[in-house]
Parts: sequence; structure tokens; C-alpha cells
Amino acid sequence: MNAEIIAVGSELLLGQITNTNATYISSQLSELGINVFYHTVIGDNPTRLKQAIEIAENRADLLIFSGGLGPTKDDLTKETIAKHIGAPLVFDETALEQIERYFEKRDMVMTANNRKQALVLEGSEVLANYHGMAPGMLVAHDRHTYILLPGPPKELEPMFQYEAKPKLAALLNEDSVITSHVMRFYGIGEAALEDALQDLLDAQTNPTIAPLATDGEVTLRITAKATTTEEAEQLINAEVTKIQARVGHYQYGVNDDSLASKLVEILRANKLTISAAESLTAGLFQAELAEITGVSDVLVGGFVTYTAEAKVKQLGISPELIATYGVVSEECAIAMAQGTQRRMGTSIGVGLTGAAGPTSHDGQPVGTVWIAFTIGNKTYTHHLQLSGMRNTNRIRTAKFAYYYIIRELRALGYDVAM
Repeated sequence: MNAEIIAVGSELLLGQITNTNATYISSQLSELGINVFYHTVIGDNPTRLKQAIEIAENRADLLIFSGGLGPTKDDLTKETIAKHIGAPLVFDETALEQIERYFEKRDMVMTANNRKQALVLEGSEVLANYHGMAPGMLVAHDRHTYILLPGPPKELEPMFQYEAKPKLAALLNEDSVITSHVMRFYGIGEAALEDALQDLLDAQTNPTIAPLATDGEVTLRITAKATTTEEAEQLINAEVTKIQARVGHYQYGVNDDSLASKLVEILRANKLTISAAESLTAGLFQAELAEITGVSDVLVGGFVTYTAEAKVKQLGISPELIATYGVVSEECAIAMAQGTQRRMGTSIGVGLTGAAGPTSHDGQPVGTVWIAFTIGNKTYTHHLQLSGMRNTNRIRTAKFAYYYIIRELRALGYDVAM
């Protein structure tokens, strides 16, 4: 089965929002073994949408639409498709009751145009929307299958995952199952990772191995097809073992892990606490950790010490040390890490200092970064020379700090399960 994803909305063409829905749907379809050859974006125009549908039908079996299911006049996706395939629109009573309850619970008046969201293509399988109002639809017509999804990602993603995806799997009518496993790496580039695994990539059949670089990280999605989930997982595990033997020291997590979430998981498992003193990252290191559920068990607090005076007053760093070595130095980073650990009483203290850009700082070129962290009574340091823009350098500094701490905890024998 080949698919085309058609995103509907003038806001996408105007650059007001990013088409993350296509990225998500493509990744989900790849797990089902469905090829995606085209992404199309159309404004809120029924004529151009009809033209896009006709083009897509000549090159895809499955057409997936996102957006244009709302209550306003410019939401015309289902109306255009209904006219194109000759299927009338009818009210779905379950969806209509859900919309009415939504307004009743909030003591709001429901305007007449909101009823429009409960209209569905006659004969379609309705996809329930548990995170919004407009239901989705799956309908087969002639040689094609059409799936209509709402535009907001918070509605589209769970609808596709729990409503559309199982129906697609059934449509494939295969006795096999497809299972994927994602390995996450940091501290190694995509080219270097591929070079280390080139023979495995060249020989891949089942499982398949798909590398992807994003935000300074590299992932490998390993996908296997077998008659049972257990058999597919055995195929994947065999490939994972080969990969870990070569580049496992760069792996920090799997599947939905992030560097921040993995660090929180490890700290909680080992009953460790952490604090940070941040200069160039200005609280970013702690803010990323704070997005993780359960972080209050491990993140005690910290300091944003952007100036030399703040480092002296808040962390007790001696003015002589700063005068001798400067604020962008290994010595200053160490003093920051030890200062926050001492003052916050944590298992781990982190110090981050550097020249984020766009100009040099304290005589150090843009991209110069020092990361220091204490674990117990021992202090570790890392020097980076980054080459990105200002905020990219700040983000990468926080990520490298998470990665280095995870790697050191693993080396010290702490429980760091993948």
C-alpha cells in the first residue's frame, strides 16, 4: 500500500505553523510497512483541494488528510471529499452528543456552526475524537482508502494511534505483525554512526535499520516483520546486540526517551539528587528537567549566575579565581558545580559556563563551553567547541551535560538500564 498525506490549511502555506502532522503520520505508516511517497499542502480552497485529490489518486492507494474538519466556513475538507466521491454527509449522533456535552460542561452556548463538526461521510467508519470535537473518518471508495483527521496535533495523534492505525493494520489483511524499536544516541554524528554500521545497513532485509539525525541526536529505528510479536522482537534484539557491540557507549535510551527524561529516570532509580549552577544556559538545563513527570524527587534547585558578581555572591566562588582564570574556564565551571552541590546538599552538582555567542566572551571565542559536574566527592569536566547559533549552543550545552552525566553514572556502576 502506498500513501499520500495531504495537509489542508492556509496557515501552513503562510508559515504560521509547521506541518508536524505529516512527520508523525509518516513515522506511524512506516511501522505498518506503508510507503509514503508524497506530502502535499493545500490552502483552504476547495478547487485546489479537489485537484490535489485527483493527482494523489493517480499515485497512491491511501490518501490521508489532516485539517479542515472544524466549524468555520474555511473548513471544507470533508465537504470537498464528499462531493468528489459522491457520498452525502450525515450527522453522527454520538459525535453530536459529545460536542453538546462539551459546551454544557463549560456552561457555554453552542453556536449552530459547531453542529457541522458532527457531519461525517455516509458509510464511513467514524474515528472517535477523545481530545476535541470533530470526529475523523475512514472510507473506502473504488480503489482508494481515504482517512480524514483533525488538524490539531493533540487531537490527530491519539486519533491516528488508537483509532485509525488498528483499522489500517486490519485493511492490510496480513498474517504478519510489524514491530519497531528505536535506539537513541548522543555524542556521535549520523555519518560516523553509519560508518560504524555500514555493513549492517548494506545487508539489512528483515529487520530494517533506518538512521535519522535530529537536534544533535541520532536515532536508529529497527523494524521487523514476523508472524508473531515475539518473533519480531527476537529479530530486533539480535540486531540491537550487534549495534550495541559497536556503538553502545553512545546510546543513552530507547523509543520515547529524551536525554532529560533518561537522566531523571536514572536519578530516581538510584535515589540521587541534582542541582545546577548555570551561566550561558540561564536555567535551561533545569527547565528541561522540570518538564519530566516525577522530577521533584531528584531536582532540588539551583542557581542562574549570569555575571561574575552573581557567581561570587550566590555560589561563594572567590573573586581571585575568577580574576585568574576568567568565568569561561574549567576552573570556574568546577567551582560552580561544587558550589551548587555544597549549598543545595545534592548528590550531584552541575556547573555550566561558556560563550554562547554571537560575540566572544571573557576572551574566549564563540562556542567555547565548559561543563563540570560532581558526583559524590569527585568532579568531572568536559570542554566543547560548538559552532552553532547562540540558542543552538545553549540547547546543545544542556544536552551534552545530560549525556555526560548519564555516561559517567553508567561507568560508575549505577543502575542505567536501556
